[in-house]
Order: sequence, then structure tokens, then C-alpha cells
Amino acid sequence: MDTSAFLRHLTTQPTYSGQIAYCEPVPPREANFAELDRPLDCNLQDCLREGGLFPLYTHQAEAVSRIRQGSNVMVSTSSASGKSLCYNIPVLEAILAKATSRALYLFPTKALAQDQLSGLRELFCPHLLRYEQVATFDGDTPPAERPEIRKQARIVLTNPDMLHIGILPNHGSWSRLLRHLSYVVVDEAHVYRGVFGSHVALVLRRLRRLCRLYGSTPQFICCSATIDNPGEHAQKLVGLPFTVVDNDGSPHGGKEFVFWNPPIIDEAKSLRRSANSEAANLFTELVSHDIRALTFTRTRRLTELIYNYSRQRLAELSPPHARRIKAYRAGYLPEQRRQIEQELFNGQLL
Repeated sequence: MDTSAFLRHLTTQPTYSGQIAYCEPVPPREANFAELDRPLDCNLQDCLREGGLFPLYTHQAEAVSRIRQGSNVMVSTSSASGKSLCYNIPVLEAILAKATSRALYLFPTKALAQDQLSGLRELFCPHLLRYEQVATFDGDTPPAERPEIRKQARIVLTNPDMLHIGILPNHGSWSRLLRHLSYVVVDEAHVYRGVFGSHVALVLRRLRRLCRLYGSTPQFICCSATIDNPGEHAQKLVGLPFTVVDNDGSPHGGKEFVFWNPPIIDEAKSLRRSANSEAANLFTELVSHDIRALTFTRTRRLTELIYNYSRQRLAELSPPHARRIKAYRAGYLPEQRRQIEQELFNGQLL
């Protein structure tokens, strides 16, 4: 069932009361490719070509060229546009060119770091890097493995909290990384806003001060979803001038952009149906039609509530589908989260 057919299906349901307030089709887009200012290392290009990631989209080529020129770069393009290559390519070039070069990747969640770790190892190990040279360092990292990560990892994937409490206060133990740090990558930079963004901005300034202490001046590469002020946001976050790359050359299929407004259930009190109930209903409808879906919530408690409601509803509608959803949140054991991630990546979960 395609998106348009699913939306028509929703309007026939007994619970539908005009919730679709606005719908706009987004037409498909063809890919636009571009050449780099100079060729890639042959081994790196072979890895990318084998992974189906070459030639590069226009924004990827522009970002890599700008980074090569020494600029701090903010890449602001759509989801699934291949932003990770914008920083992986220059990082790998630096590592291949200089035996001591290091990079630090910051992600807002452990799950994103694990996803990127898997992608890096699959694409570049063991051809360009040894497996132990790419590692996550977060609260889930076993204490026994941490000394080896500090010693051997050339790309360290972590999050702002761990940078704040695990790396910066113990900078003497991380001197090898800080002394040879070539790049700092801040992925999902649009997440760092408000009070949380202010905290992360201060942590990044601490990182820059320690880098100066150890004699390094890393370039910063930020990636963000499409926002109105990417350059201003990156500059306030990191405290440095940035070059913006937002000429998105990636292809995508057609989409439907929908505003869903919960219906009024008491006009006198202006009460609407719960947005959480509406989200759970939409989620169960999607899954029951074999459409893969993610439902994001703001709290751990809501995650469990929507999961339990959806599982009960699916047990009534289609019992096999009830076994193909899971909740995922902070507070689970690392082993549980890794298992859920793997089940999602390999298609066991819808």
C-alpha cells in the first residue's frame, strides 16, 4: 500500500473525524552529482564505489571540497541525503595521509552512535581501518575496554554527556586523541537548542580550550536537518565561523507531508482527543498494513504507554504484528538496546 492509498484508508476508519488538516504531496527528485576539486585516494574511492556511494551528490562534493580548503562546514540537507559521507571522506583522507590523525564524532544518542559505528566498520574495515580503530565510548562501554579505546581508536564516537563527564575531566588520559585531533563532527546539530544547546555549546568550548592546550586546532563539521539559520546556529554552537552547504543533490521518492490534528471532543471546554492516543492509533494502522514506522515520544513513560496500547491493539487486529514492535528508550540495559537495534536494522521489527 502506497502513502496515498494509506491516507485514503485512514479517512474510511470509524475513528476518523477530519484529522487531516493539511496534506501536500512532495514530488520525487532525481539525483544531482558533482566532481571533487581533486581525486580521492584510490583505496578510499574503491571502498565507496563498492558500497554504491560513488559518484558523490552535489552537496557531498561541495562539503568535502570546502573541508579540504580548511573551512568549518555546516551541512544542512534533508534526512537520508548521505550527510555522513560529508565528514567520513575527509576524516578517512586525513587518517590515510597521517598515521597519527584522530577524529571525534558526537551524536545526541547512543543508538545513532551504534548505527554509525556499524556503517563505518562495514564500509571501511578491514580495508582502510582495523576494527579496533573505530569505537564508541559512552556509558555502555565496558570499563575493561576503555583503556584500549583511548590507546588505539582513531575515530571515537560518543555523545556530549560522555564528552563532558568522561573525556574532558580526564584529558590527561586522552592526550593522544586531543593532541592529534584533526576533526570534530557534530551530527544532528539541530537537536542542540535551548538550554540543552547552551550546555553543549559550553562543552564544545571546553573541548576547544583543551585542544589548544595540547597543540591541536581541529576543524568542525556539523550536520543538521534542513533549518532556516544553519550558519548562525553552527557558529553559536561551536563559537567559530562556518561555511554552509545546503545544495541538496540527493534523490528521493515522492512523499506526502501531512498535518494531523486531533479532533475536538468537547467544544465547550475546547478539549481535543489525546495526541498520544492518535499517535498510537496511526502507528498500529501502519504496522498492521506492513508499513515500517517509528513513533517518537518525549518521555520514557509515554514510550511504554504507547507501546503497551499499540501491542494490545495489534493483538486484536493482527496477532503476528504484535510481536514485531518494541519499545526503545533510555533506561534499558545496553544488551537490550543492541538487540532491539539489530532487530530493527535487519527487518525483524516493523
